[in-house]
Amino acid sequence: MSDIAVLKFGGTSVKNVQRLRHVASIVEEKARAQKVIVVVSAMGDTTDRLLHLAKQCCDEPVPEELDVLLSTGEQVTIALLSILLKDLGLKAKSFTGAQIGIKTDDNHSNADILDISSDFILRALADLDVLVVAGFQGVTAGGAITTLGRGGSDTTAVAIAAAVNAASCDIFTDVDGIYNLDPNKHHGAVRYSHISFDDCLELADNGAQVIHPRAVRAARQHRLPVRVRSTFCLNDPGTLIRSA
Repeated sequence: MSDIAVLKFGGTSVKNVQRLRHVASIVEEKARAQKVIVVVSAMGDTTDRLLHLAKQCCDEPVPEELDVLLSTGEQVTIALLSILLKDLGLKAKSFTGAQIGIKTDDNHSNADILDISSDFILRALADLDVLVVAGFQGVTAGGAITTLGRGGSDTTAVAIAAAVNAASCDIFTDVDGIYNLDPNKHHGAVRYSHISFDDCLELADNGAQVIHPRAVRAARQHRLPVRVRSTFCLNDPGTLIRSA
């Protein structure tokens, strides 16, 4: 197992520059001990805003062009976070899905990852402290930009962690783990300290939105433990998703 940490931050964790600074501080601390790959979503409601713009142009936007449009959200985040990390003195560089070598099929708006260039990633890490990667996107063999659909950044993070045999894969979000019930609706909801892939999939398939089912399936396939934790409660270990 390589000494690489993969950290994924969702839209609420990076929704403005203040929160991006907080994320940069988390990454900086992690990068003191090991190489880091950060996978990020678009800031806040950016994807919904871009989709709304497209729908103002046409009721049914062409999927190929919609993917080109929606992929720009994550590109804003990777550039801003890389600027912050470099300002902290880290050797960091941003990468789009295409640049990092995420190859997908041509199912636009809901593409599946076919391959990731682990050799390229490892070569890049030899010269850098942190790779900042755009989640939710990839490229076809023909060079067309694709997006991975709902939860795509989770899937990107797990797939990259598996490709480089990472030491850890943490999904940072605005909740402090996985619960048996929605804690916002049920006062007696119980948080899991750990949960099996299969049990987590059952929760996800039944509507739990903390981590996307495709990401859990990918983690199960590669037997990759994944920790879901809060961006804002760093001392809290969250929930570990693992083999039973």
